[in-house]
Formats: sequence, structure tokens, C-alpha cells
Amino acid sequence: MATSTLTVTSAQKERLERFARQFRNNTKAMIGLTIVLVLIVVAIFAPAIAPYAFDKTSVSDRTQPPSIDHPFGTDDLGRDIFSRVVLGSRISLYVGFGAITGALLIGTIIGLVSGYYGGLVDESLMRLMDAAMSFPPILLALTLMVVLGPELNNVVIALAFVYTPYIARVARSATLSERNEAYVESAVARGENNPHIIFREVLPNCSAPLLVQGSLNIAFAMLAEASLSFLGLGAQPPTPSWGLMINTGRGFMQSAPWIIIFPGIAIAITVIGFNLLGDGLRDVLDPKVDSIE
Repeated sequence: MATSTLTVTSAQKERLERFARQFRNNTKAMIGLTIVLVLIVVAIFAPAIAPYAFDKTSVSDRTQPPSIDHPFGTDDLGRDIFSRVVLGSRISLYVGFGAITGALLIGTIIGLVSGYYGGLVDESLMRLMDAAMSFPPILLALTLMVVLGPELNNVVIALAFVYTPYIARVARSATLSERNEAYVESAVARGENNPHIIFREVLPNCSAPLLVQGSLNIAFAMLAEASLSFLGLGAQPPTPSWGLMINTGRGFMQSAPWIIIFPGIAIAITVIGFNLLGDGLRDVLDPKVDSIE
């Protein structure tokens, strides 16, 4: 028994070392990880980084261009755009991670159960997922926000619902490829119950594609939050949401374009970072990709 445990531990350690080596050698993954880590650090220390409160107004400083006192300029109410962009990173991360965490929890369970049991269970669950996926994500999110009301927590709930079917599809596909493997048959032969097999045996072997899908969907969720806030159905004033900032500044595109430019750049960099990280993870975790010694 001790030898078996040591062998498993050694194998796991070897896989982790191989993953770390491949990840370090993947340019997209490293660039994406760097951007994401910088965003997380900025969000954590945002109150210390931002020189002004996000809602501090100054009539005399309205629509001022970038300067030493206001590196990103000010908006139509004299609020410091740099401070609002920095503090807005917290909103984006909260919605992105919150929504996709919820989608991963629910979608993974649906996909695992659907793929493992098959038959009528699979057919019923997947038809429900197909029905949800038949709507464009932003249209479905808009509909849900009209029902739930324009509030940040409701954005998280709506986007979790929107992305659950995509996670469920990935989980189901991975489960279908795993359920006939020898380790599953061995667990059945040992008399393990279905929940144990699904969550203790199958789930760990389905984690790679779910991790990739989750990291990619975080970027889409952040972009969706910005879109909803831009339309007035997400964060409400004076919350420093990047989408809301762009909505506020659209009337000043000619006279004060910096009101839109800097939150737009923040959105673009964030989406690019998570997409690069997701693409890099997909390359590294793809079972067809072997490490090059």
C-alpha cells in the first residue's frame, strides 16, 4: 500500500513539473498570466493606488485633459478617471470570477451527470442547455437583467446562468470520453456508488478542459458586464464600472475623448490577458501536446 501511494505521488509530481515546464515555455500563457496577475494586484491594492475617491467631484476640474494631477484626465463631473479605472478593476474581477465560478459549479454538475448517466437524463438535460444556448449570450443576459433589475449582484447571477450551458457542454463531452476508461470500470467493480465515481474519479480527469473554458469565459463575462453597464442594466452610477464610464463619456467623444479611451483600453487589455491565458492553458493541457525535452 505504501509503495502504491508513493508511486501515485511521484506520478502526480512528475505531471505537475511537466505542466510547469510547458507553461513557462508557452509565450501566450506567460503573457496572459502576467496581465491577469497585474490586474489582480491592482484590484487588491486599488484603494492605495487610486489618488482620489471614485466619486469625488470637482466642478472646476470638469473634462480636464491628462495631466500630472490627473494622469487619465477627468470626466464631466470632474472625477479622476485614473482612480475610477483602477477601482473599476474590482468590479470587473468580481463579476468575471463570480459569474464563471457559479457557471462552473452548476454547469460541471449538469455535464458530469448528463455524460455519465446518458440516455433520458442526458437527452433531457442537454435539450435544456441547447434551449439556453439558442439565444445570443448578450441578448439572454439583457433579458435576465430586465427581469432581475439593474444591480451588480444580479449581473453576476445573470451571467452565471448565461455561461452555465457552455460549461455543461464541455463537462459532458469530457465525461463521455472518460466514463468507459479502465479506472471507472475498476471503481464500479469495487462497488463504489455513482456520486463517488462521478466526483472522485471522473471529475479530476475532466478538470483540464473545464479550466480552459472557465478562463476564457471570464474574459467574456467581463466584456458582457461592461456591455450591460454601458446599456444602463449593470452597475449604476456612481459605481466606477468601465462600461458605465464609457457610456458616460460617449457624449464627450469630440471634446474629451480620454473619458472613453482609458476605460476602453482597460477592457481591451483585460480581455486580451484572459484570452491569452486561456489559449496558453489549452495548448499546455492538450493531451496531444507532449513536452519537448
